[in-house]
Amino acid sequence: MKYEDIAGKVLKFDEEFFRKLPKVDLHVHLDGSLRLETIMDLAQQNSIDLGVNNIDELKNIIGPGVVHNSLEEYLKGFDITLKVMQTDEALYRTAYELAEDAHKENINYMEVRYSPVLHTKKQLSKAVILESVLEGLRDAERDFGIKSGVIVCGIRNISPTVSLRLAELAAAFKNRGVVGFDLAGAEYNYPAKDHLAAFNLILSNNVNVTIHAGEAYGPDSIHQALHFCGAHRIGHGTRLREDGELLNYVNDHRIPLEVCLSSNVQTQAVPDMDKHPFKFYYDLGLRVVLNTDNRLITDTTMTKEYMLAHKHFELLPKDILNIVMHGVKSAFMPYDYKKSFIKKTKQSVKDLLLEQAIKEQKSGGD
Repeated sequence: MKYEDIAGKVLKFDEEFFRKLPKVDLHVHLDGSLRLETIMDLAQQNSIDLGVNNIDELKNIIGPGVVHNSLEEYLKGFDITLKVMQTDEALYRTAYELAEDAHKENINYMEVRYSPVLHTKKQLSKAVILESVLEGLRDAERDFGIKSGVIVCGIRNISPTVSLRLAELAAAFKNRGVVGFDLAGAEYNYPAKDHLAAFNLILSNNVNVTIHAGEAYGPDSIHQALHFCGAHRIGHGTRLREDGELLNYVNDHRIPLEVCLSSNVQTQAVPDMDKHPFKFYYDLGLRVVLNTDNRLITDTTMTKEYMLAHKHFELLPKDILNIVMHGVKSAFMPYDYKKSFIKKTKQSVKDLLLEQAIKEQKSGGD
């Protein structure tokens, strides 16, 4: 039996299969992906009052997986996590643990994004903040083999001057662990084009760009991200389907969409999973990539996101291979390394799919 023999067949996939599946996560926020135990521990170590006495109470106020009325409401959960992420030790630990958690579900590469400006309450310099996270990720690669990069985030609802300073920081750390620049935060009423100076600097330094767009605002937000700010990838892009011309442009230019299924329901970018445009985009040929967004706030993993996609959109083996490869091909990594990474990942996914098909065949014959 060969992979080609089973590519279009219906197979039974469970969470254990998707846990073993080689994966990447290109859209994951550091400050949205802490362990609950770590938050409590860091709060105790640094005498921070979270207003709770135990893990259950902490979980209740953060509300992992809770469906909110808006993106702005969803973002309130970060008020808690950011309280404990104000020291270099805390930043190192949270980055290291995120990589460890990702490794446990066979994520081979991830791009961790966050905004250093949100971690300056104890007067840490932005360079120290950035280096602390990079050190945590480097040590995780040493211990677990997982490769990663950092995406520095400007914040839409903070001054464009701050975004410019962060862009300068990202450019300075290019080739030192930073692989891209992003614009995150509240999308409605905070247009990307207000931050043009930051993106002009980023592009002039040949730094990769991804921008949150089309999540809490319509296609015009995506248009600005692409045509004003030079985005190479789009974070979410949920509302792209409202503009057919722009959708075709994104498809024709192979601009990846960083899709976060669970998060999109949680922020009400879509009312429920059955109305999510993921399969519509995929069937049209768009380069859609599955991601976690926020492992804690959204209460998810890459394993869960693949399982969710399979449950609602009935993925065939060829679909699973395509989606994994969309992620690998869209990664902000050097082409020389990406060539071998593509080849290795593709073969590993095919082998796993074939193993699943053989297992089902034997089970059916017993």
